[in-house]
Amino acid sequence: MRPLAADETIRTIELGGHRVPYLLRRARRRSIGLSIDHRGLRVGAPLLASLQEVETVILRHREWVRRKLEEWNDRSVPEAVPVADGVQLPLLGIPFTIRLAIGTNRWVWSLPPAERALTLCLRSPAEAPRVLEKALRESARALFVERLGHFAPLLGLDLPVLSLSSARGRWGSCSRRSGIRLNWRLIHFPQALVDYVVVHELAHLREMNHSPSHKAVMASVLPDWRNLQAELKRCGRVPYMEFVRPHGEG
Repeated sequence: MRPLAADETIRTIELGGHRVPYLLRRARRRSIGLSIDHRGLRVGAPLLASLQEVETVILRHREWVRRKLEEWNDRSVPEAVPVADGVQLPLLGIPFTIRLAIGTNRWVWSLPPAERALTLCLRSPAEAPRVLEKALRESARALFVERLGHFAPLLGLDLPVLSLSSARGRWGSCSRRSGIRLNWRLIHFPQALVDYVVVHELAHLREMNHSPSHKAVMASVLPDWRNLQAELKRCGRVPYMEFVRPHGEG
């Protein structure tokens, strides 16, 4: 666990008869915001907000906090996928097969009419997880750049700076200063869901909130965004895959 920053404190609050810890971070912001991820409840508050104001907001949203904490507690640990010859993984929602060969830590994609496969040419089997992730990250970046290039002009935006993330609690994030971050693991999901995340984050460059205006921006280029949002939430409950070398290898 990283050390706390100067503007962060750990506190607890009683919710439903249980003491719930939360991280309080003060910053130059206008309102009190709550978020929950694998680290627990996190609260962002204006510099001058009182502790009473902060905890009033938490109590007002106690049912949401309780439900989201339970959802995180119910999530499975990441699924350990051994990177072995013949293992199948989804790419844009369609299975592809991993093939292993001897080489210089590079990879080769094969598409139909041949086998839909990714061949990892490895110096050692122990390198397989790292090379596989690198191959998927490269494919994810290329896809994200293409989809950002498609939707940004439709929204009247310049192409933003892109960076990849692997955050377990978020598929994307946006900042006017640093651009858009997209989770490379989206490459496993159908392209329609990738498009939803891309449009969601691009729309934040027009409306940096989740207001009706933000939703209207999304709907202008992705009318079916609500159904896609629901599908992404359903897919997001699938455990994360962590690539590991087969037991006993190298």
